[in-house]
Amino acid sequence: MTLPVISIAPKPMPGPFFRLSRLAWPVLVAQLATIGMMAIDTIVVGRAGTGDLAALAVGASIYVSLALALSGVVQAILPTVAHRLGKNDTDGAAQLIRQAFWLVLLLAAIGDVILCFPDWMIAFADLPAPVAAVTADYLNVLAFSLPASLGYRAFHAIAGGVGRTRPLMWLSLGQTAGHAFLAPVLADSVTIGGVTLGFGLGAIGAASSQAILAWVICLTGLLVLWRSPYYRHLMQGAGLRPGRPDLPTQKHLLRIGVPMGLSYFVEISAFTLMAIFIARLGPEILAGHRIVANISAMVYMFPLALGTATAALVGQADGGQDVRGAEALSRSGFIVAAGGSLLLGLLLWVFREPLAALGSPDPAVIGVAVSLIGYVAAYQLFDALQTIAGFALRGYHVTFVPLGVHLAAFWLMGLGGGYALAFRGLPALGVLPMGAAGFWCAALLATLLAALGLVALLVWVQSTRRRDLV
Repeated sequence: MTLPVISIAPKPMPGPFFRLSRLAWPVLVAQLATIGMMAIDTIVVGRAGTGDLAALAVGASIYVSLALALSGVVQAILPTVAHRLGKNDTDGAAQLIRQAFWLVLLLAAIGDVILCFPDWMIAFADLPAPVAAVTADYLNVLAFSLPASLGYRAFHAIAGGVGRTRPLMWLSLGQTAGHAFLAPVLADSVTIGGVTLGFGLGAIGAASSQAILAWVICLTGLLVLWRSPYYRHLMQGAGLRPGRPDLPTQKHLLRIGVPMGLSYFVEISAFTLMAIFIARLGPEILAGHRIVANISAMVYMFPLALGTATAALVGQADGGQDVRGAEALSRSGFIVAAGGSLLLGLLLWVFREPLAALGSPDPAVIGVAVSLIGYVAAYQLFDALQTIAGFALRGYHVTFVPLGVHLAAFWLMGLGGGYALAFRGLPALGVLPMGAAGFWCAALLATLLAALGLVALLVWVQSTRRRDLV
């Protein structure tokens, strides 16, 4: 069985820049739409009061950390499917799609146990009892959405591995539009002429909207897989029944996916803990930090989307033993990422004051944000390089050593070094405690360390592939 629509064999082949761009831009739009959902939650729940907003802040940080870690494991499907398709092994790719059901089921069961009994995590935040109760209910509702969210991430990975990412964009835009309508109805309430409109559930209403829409896009993604001509050959081989769990396939996916999930967790937990430490410095400094953290998350969507495309195409090329093609694709990813990141860094520096003012009207908060945005602008290049290198390595099925690099960079250098610079300084060098800037300076050094380590590892892997082919 062959799959001509995604084969990398036909000639003439589009150039690597075109192929990367074609896959990356729908993913970028989809990721920005997801951030839009978070913004909607903050706006809508903020009307319900500070208690619900605090519950949202704590609950969302817990859920996002867990969901991203589990989604990272599911993302192992992307390079594995791409690798099989690169070899024109559509039967093997269909087998992976069937096994994705069992992987999602396993991870969802683990995640739901954590979300249904979240009190031990909430206790670390030392919240007032009413806020803690709302936070627990918020996470309980999201436990219902987690299986669907992971199921959709499986579709996301399959679409990336196949090289057809445009459905991801439309589904994410539809989800965000639906959330913009449903979240206010469930979370907020307004009385007009004696008639109350909306349910006024606050943070729980926002979580309910997420859960409903998660199942909608999960089922829609399954329908797209079954009906779209781009996936029909695969789905005819996979069928609707998952079959029995295949232990060798599950072990293979977990061997690749668990380090990927832990890498996601290392990165996001580093920024989460950074915020907790910076909270000790006062509310104005924390507010300024949050503005800069949101800006950093937004601009990171560019290398993340490009990295997803790089992983898919490198995986296809490596599966087809096209060593030179895989190298050309990763090299093109670096070039596009470097150019885009330098432009983003320049724009962040030039417009740092207007950007900071968008986040707060408080001059003190704006001043803090302006002083920190420069660090984000400075590390854009390093962050883009380490992201592309990490995703290219995933295309080669190399994930364990990159996890070690991320641990050393983001936990040891980023968190450990940031804490030292923020609260102790470097007395031997005459450096006084830097406050919040210490954490962002350490983040700059962490991304530099990660970029050096991952790029060096990628060069070694590619040289090994060349030697093995001889």
